Amino acid sequence: MKPFNIVLIVRRYGPVGGMERYVWEISREMAALGHQITILCEQLLAEPTPDKIRVIELGAVSPKPRWLAHLRFSARVSTWLTAHPEADRIIHSHERTAEHQFTTFHGPPFASVKQKPWWQRISPRIYANLWLERRELCAPQVRAIIPNSPLIADALCRYYPSVAAHLTDPIAPGVGDIPPRPNRQIPANGGVIGFVGKEWKRKGLDIAVAIVATMRQQRPEIEFIVVGPEPEAVRPLFREWRGGYTLMGETDATPLYAQFDLLLHPARQEPYGMVIAEAQAAGVPVLISDACGIAANLNPEMVLSAGADVSEWVRAAEQRIATQPTIVTRHWRTVAEEQLACYEKHNPAADNMNKI
Repeated sequence: MKPFNIVLIVRRYGPVGGMERYVWEISREMAALGHQITILCEQLLAEPTPDKIRVIELGAVSPKPRWLAHLRFSARVSTWLTAHPEADRIIHSHERTAEHQFTTFHGPPFASVKQKPWWQRISPRIYANLWLERRELCAPQVRAIIPNSPLIADALCRYYPSVAAHLTDPIAPGVGDIPPRPNRQIPANGGVIGFVGKEWKRKGLDIAVAIVATMRQQRPEIEFIVVGPEPEAVRPLFREWRGGYTLMGETDATPLYAQFDLLLHPARQEPYGMVIAEAQAAGVPVLISDACGIAANLNPEMVLSAGADVSEWVRAAEQRIATQPTIVTRHWRTVAEEQLACYEKHNPAADNMNKI
């Protein structure tokens, strides 16, 4: 494969968050494979990058309102690209920009707002976000739209039927090195259950609390570790508990997976579910809702309906906590290779799409 000249666009460049880590990891892998990478971002948030990665910091914009932040960053990206024309480059955005030929879609479409009553949709914010999303997906130069899960692909087809011809197969995120969970005997009256997710309402922490509280009736020594949410924001969920839980706040979950005997993720909406892939890479049993994008890749016994009763979750959790699953790891090099194959198939330089 001939080396590509690739421009990747992300507002924060570094191993932070989900989308940001995705760009950070595949950029490093593609550079290691010999491709020239330029990053257009607001800020570099990590250590210096490999020689084949050039980082252009365009400066931070005010994060609120979010739609205006997207618009301002997009304008800076367009200005830079216009001032630095190159005929052979591939422009791949992970943001709401205007010049890209490739875009990776990480979250549920904003167009789902159309399901709300009309009087809840009369807002400049909603109009602006719908316009930004449609421009990202439907602009004439867009060659490929890459969803990160089948769930996102289905949603895009539902809300934007015209883009179906440009949708590729999903390219799911990878996983880095995760310390493995040791094989251990779980006491009948205990065990450790983990929940990881900063956006705890969307990811179903309240449901997980109800599940674990019910399990404690038979397993009074069970421990519940919650990673991600601000402790004071979720402490009211535990008002009837007398110990047995730890609120870790926003911290790196990587070294904590080895402590878990089960990861609970009863999300109401989860475009993919990186924490689930990370738990699997550590050899932790998982039990998740079917509202998670990664659910399509898991065995049925690991997945319950998002609307299932707490009693169903408890029965399934008791079965899952007793298993010792096989470690499943998807390497970032694989993700990068799939992305490069997508460039090869839809290369805009092949028909002078980006010719100057």
